Amino acid sequence: MPINIDRRQLQQLSRLEFLAKQAVEGFITGMHKSPFHGFSVEFAEHRLYNKGDSTRHIDWKLFARTEKLFVKRYEEETNLRCQLVIDRSASMYFPGPVEPDGDKFNKIKFSVYAAAALIELFKRQRDAVGLSLFGEALNLHTACKSSNAHHNYLYSELEAVLDEVNSPPSKSTSAVEALHEIAESTHRRSLVMLFSDMMDNSEKQDEIFAALQHLRHNKHEVIVFHVSDKATELDFDYANRPYTFVDAESGEEVKVNPVDIREQYTEQMKAFRSNLKVKCGQYGIDFVEANVNEGVNPILLQYLIKRQKLF
Repeated sequence: MPINIDRRQLQQLSRLEFLAKQAVEGFITGMHKSPFHGFSVEFAEHRLYNKGDSTRHIDWKLFARTEKLFVKRYEEETNLRCQLVIDRSASMYFPGPVEPDGDKFNKIKFSVYAAAALIELFKRQRDAVGLSLFGEALNLHTACKSSNAHHNYLYSELEAVLDEVNSPPSKSTSAVEALHEIAESTHRRSLVMLFSDMMDNSEKQDEIFAALQHLRHNKHEVIVFHVSDKATELDFDYANRPYTFVDAESGEEVKVNPVDIREQYTEQMKAFRSNLKVKCGQYGIDFVEANVNEGVNPILLQYLIKRQKLF
């Protein structure tokens, strides 16, 4: 029996993986070590230091008491595990239609391309990676794995999102419940990278950060990529004429001339972003501004270089 192959999907998948590999080639240029490091899970026992052992795990406090060198041993030493989390709420499809393979980005396309590049990066480091997608509920949550078959599956799921890059969901989002569920479902200590505009509901900001704190409480490292279209969402850069603005999730409409409210709007958005940064700092969450107009590579590269300097 002949096998039917969807050539469009095959070409699109090849392009996404190709772009991811191109991006990673750029990331590793000039980098002398990985920007990410594995986790040692739990301390198990001490053993005497042997000549030639790494000094990284020497227990210096014990040396101060005994004047003998002991090395800490752990129950399990692993490579990095990273859970990529993408917000698929209606607001993530702003500022509007884009070509899946084109050079322009809306927020959801930016997040997909960034996740694809990171999958390739973790693949090269032989690290385990998982993917979570949420909208009105947690739509997908995979465990972290490092096999080629798993990577191909993650790419196929990202391709499915790209296929609907111009079809925002009609239902409201529940980021709070989804993040709590991810925290409960991610059993092993991981690096959690969230791509979101953090606009689930301004009245739920405290609840959202409680959910992120749930991840931190479970000893996960959390990075929030705050995805936005700076020109329109933050600077409110619209022409001096009347517009009808539509809430992406509620459908509520407001007719207004941007000039009349620009100052008030930009002040409120500045306060919103400032509050996000402050709370992330309080909870030990890394906060990264991700303007979709800058493209994926510059933002990820800038962050990876910054992170590399932390170690």
